[in-house]
Amino acid sequence: MDCIFCKIVSGDIPASKVYEDKDLIAFLDIAPASKGHVLVIPKKHSESIADTSERVLSSLSIAVRKVSKALLKDNEGVNVLQNNGKAAGQLVNHLHFHVIPRNSGDGLEIAHWHAKKYADGEIIQFQDRIKKHLKETR
Repeated sequence: MDCIFCKIVSGDIPASKVYEDKDLIAFLDIAPASKGHVLVIPKKHSESIADTSERVLSSLSIAVRKVSKALLKDNEGVNVLQNNGKAAGQLVNHLHFHVIPRNSGDGLEIAHWHAKKYADGEIIQFQDRIKKHLKETR
């Protein structure tokens, strides 16, 4: 496997780990959006949130909370980001969460996008389609 995160998990590539348990590791991003930017990843390879077990996803969520609380000791806020697929900005095809420390005036514009509007009745179409897909994925 040619996954850089799997190589970090196996120890083939060093990482500045800040947290580890049986399911996951958290380490500093080597190209941080801000200093202290942490990546939280499952040890077992999965490409997206959709192909990760609920148990591991629960562990990831708890670890993201722990890392967030730690970063909030020295920072005003955090962004938690998770991208699925190239179109969403996923650069490494191994599930990972970014926990990015934030402070006033840091110059980052991560959490801003241009809001869209639904045409008349269009919101109902999206609601129905998503509810249908949720029933299919149980």
